[in-house]
Amino acid sequence: MNIDGVFENLVGLGATWVLWLLVGLSAIALAVILERGVFFARTKQDGHSLRKKLASLLSERKFEELKNEFEKSPSLEARIVAAGVGAHCPAEAEERMAAEAYEQRLRSEKNLAFLGTLGNNAPFVGLLGTVVGIIGAFGELDASGGQLTTGLMAEIGEALIATAVGLLVALPAVAAYNTFQRVLSVRIGRGEGLGRELLAFLHAEAGAPRLSGGE
Repeated sequence: MNIDGVFENLVGLGATWVLWLLVGLSAIALAVILERGVFFARTKQDGHSLRKKLASLLSERKFEELKNEFEKSPSLEARIVAAGVGAHCPAEAEERMAAEAYEQRLRSEKNLAFLGTLGNNAPFVGLLGTVVGIIGAFGELDASGGQLTTGLMAEIGEALIATAVGLLVALPAVAAYNTFQRVLSVRIGRGEGLGRELLAFLHAEAGAPRLSGGE
């Protein structure tokens, strides 16, 4: 394969193909943002109410009810705590909750890597379009004998647009990625905090039966 010929063919297409690539990537990013937005909205639960419910059920030693309610909850925090209920000792509960927190993090980070990658690289894709457009503009300038023509101005304009589109695609992707990561960090941290309350109860009940079911 003649790589020079391939590149010349791409240059011959101008920056249009880069613009369409960016539009396609932007559409995918929008779909990911909407899907993750719905996910985080559906798994949202008030942390204060969760803390009160946990304290109440633990004080009443309603371990089965605690496990059932928290397992059925859509929130990340509740599922982390539920993983520790039923453990035979604090160390086991801590390990179970750590494993569940890791699982919930993986579940929540689905497709977020795409947003981060797009946010970091979309400007470079746009810059590629600019380079291709400028090369095309030089070709047009050579063909016109150094005269400014409509085709030359169109090539330059298309080249500059590619960089702008790359930035416009990157900015929402970066903003969404950072927002989702922040929300995830807060929820995982809140879940681990609730887990610490469960561990504190387990340690306090060191001489009593563990959270193995029953009231």
